[in-house]
Amino acid sequence: MLLNMLTLKSLRLYGLAALCVAPFASALELPLPPPGEDVVGEVQVIQARYEDTFADLGKAHDLGYLEMVAANPGVDAWLPGTGTEIILPTRYILPPGPREGVVINLAEYRLYYYPKDKPVVYTYPLGIGREGWESPISNTTITVKTPNPGWTPPQSILREHAEAGDPLPAYVPPGPDNPLGPYKLTLGLPGYLIHGSNKKFGIGMRVSHGCFRMLNHNVLELAKLVPVGTKVRIIDEPYKFGFSQGKLYLEAHTPLSDDGETSIVDKHAAVVNVLLKRDDIQDAHLLDWERVREIVAAEVGIPIPITEPTALAATAQ
Repeated sequence: MLLNMLTLKSLRLYGLAALCVAPFASALELPLPPPGEDVVGEVQVIQARYEDTFADLGKAHDLGYLEMVAANPGVDAWLPGTGTEIILPTRYILPPGPREGVVINLAEYRLYYYPKDKPVVYTYPLGIGREGWESPISNTTITVKTPNPGWTPPQSILREHAEAGDPLPAYVPPGPDNPLGPYKLTLGLPGYLIHGSNKKFGIGMRVSHGCFRMLNHNVLELAKLVPVGTKVRIIDEPYKFGFSQGKLYLEAHTPLSDDGETSIVDKHAAVVNVLLKRDDIQDAHLLDWERVREIVAAEVGIPIPITEPTALAATAQ
């Protein structure tokens, strides 16, 4: 079926892809949609150069590694090939819940920030906690902002590295070898940070000890934007529904799972549970359920319409 394998042709069929002739600025700053709408941004398409990798393209366009892989099935992440058309998945359904402060959606490895004084949303890719060191689901705040941080590894990490034959020093001073990068934002959750990184690879993956890693230019920008005391809401929502111009969209990501296995039955049940929580989606029988199944199976992380623009509007009158 159409979405069993995402193609550029299918995206253009839905009018979702546009050719990108120039790179974005240092961040994705997107205007908030009008009330009742949930979709922001546009899918972009670029042509790869010989030297491009998904890690490099992700850094240039504020995208994580796994979301680049998901949006470009069948393309070699390390050598896409000169002239290969690469999909940049820069269209998003905003996360459910209040549009305020910082919202981190673990399932999409992405942070959203809603400033109080401007009708926009900023969004950045994240590295999150790996298996055994999962990032928490919680409500907290930013308590401290620290430029050029030093790092004192906790005993658990010191022990892990020692057992692996890679001992760490008791303290790492600020600088290029510091794993916290050029800035850290301390959260109200003891031991958890939003910070930069001294590694090029790993943003948009499960790689950390529970903290949230950002590209260095992204964390520096976020640090300028967010004041101390900003609310932080951490959620895990692999399936997001949202309206845009009368159509209902679904965006599906691979659910986080410690064993890497989530059955298709469990995925479908999770989608239905998300639908049941939405008071504004009353007529589920009007959804294109075949397309829903394809989107859930494909897990490309791009909003795809699952209704015609007149379907739900007609029943709401």
